[in-house]
Amino acid sequence: MKELENLYREIHPKVYAFFYVKTGSQSVAEDLTQDTFYEAMKSYHSFRKQASIKTWVFSIARNLLYKYYRSNKYKKHLEKRLVLAHDHPLLLEDAYLLKEESTLLLKCIESLDELRREIVTLRVFGELSFKEIGELVGKSENYARVHFHRAKLQLQKRMEGDDEKSMPNR
Repeated sequence: MKELENLYREIHPKVYAFFYVKTGSQSVAEDLTQDTFYEAMKSYHSFRKQASIKTWVFSIARNLLYKYYRSNKYKKHLEKRLVLAHDHPLLLEDAYLLKEESTLLLKCIESLDELRREIVTLRVFGELSFKEIGELVGKSENYARVHFHRAKLQLQKRMEGDDEKSMPNR
């Protein structure tokens, strides 16, 4: 149990970042992060040590995220965000200007195919090793490494392309 407490301190921010990137909501990310560690504590006795404990916690996190996507809460959250975006365009515009680059990056990440998006999110925000990512997505370590590299190149190309499009003509 002490191992889980130490792990909590170490990866709590990474699990939170994973959820925040996936949901775009601070409160939802906090709730899902708390649920992840609650589930881990509850089922720690069934941890078989076939993978690292970090990988096991992230598999719980992924399962909770999929459950959240299937739930009604997700639909209501999306509807709420759409209404707010419609009602307060200036606030969103100000926020966009403050976080332009990160918003663009997240948008580019979202445009990746599902598996590459998952690999990038787990690597960048979850800070998992390629071995751990491979275990989570059911592929080899090398597969995770190669697809992360390809996704990174794809993201760089898209970000540079968007930067060029946004520059004024001279």
